[in-house]
Amino acid sequence: MQWIIPAIIISYLAGSIPTAFLYGRIFKKVDIRKHGSGNIGATNALRVFGKKAGILVLLLDIVKGALPVVIIGDFVLAKTSSLNPDLLRILLGLSCVIGHNWTVFLNFKGGKGVATTLGVMLGLSLKINGFGTILLLLVIIWLLSFLITRIVSVASLLVAALFPVLTIALKTSPQVTVFSVVFSLFIILRHLPNIKRLLKGKEPRLSFKKSR
Repeated sequence: MQWIIPAIIISYLAGSIPTAFLYGRIFKKVDIRKHGSGNIGATNALRVFGKKAGILVLLLDIVKGALPVVIIGDFVLAKTSSLNPDLLRILLGLSCVIGHNWTVFLNFKGGKGVATTLGVMLGLSLKINGFGTILLLLVIIWLLSFLITRIVSVASLLVAALFPVLTIALKTSPQVTVFSVVFSLFIILRHLPNIKRLLKGKEPRLSFKKSR
């Protein structure tokens, strides 16, 4: 039990690394928070800095979500056998997404958590039986909805809504179902400004041309 709190803190700090912000500061001498949507996620990095930057930030945000679930989870479970492995990895993933959404390095103002959540889910799919099927279905749903609408928020919100539904339909463990509900609520709450713009018909479609 003594390993849980340090593991959660490390996972939070890993998730808190503001990759898009760091990319802008290091390579472009620009504060991404002052451009585009002001968000420090991969979508705004793509809008502001272009495709290469967007893809790099996306991959880094995915990696920082997956590594705590897999590596820190394995380390803690090697130290103790008294923990529920699925619950431990879910807690680590949750901490990581909280770090991304409310990063300690930027006054607790972060991104929307979609890419980092994807990373967490990728890590869980490697460690929890049956989770890979859910992840595959959600990725397909996201891609199809994005290709149809070209609006990232629509695809993300649709996936958030369907995530708990799939866990129930596929009869996953109670821990996974609770996880799906919590993470979906995170994504929906972080997308409230997008929902308001969608209702007004003002949510922009994604352009692959950089603004700077």
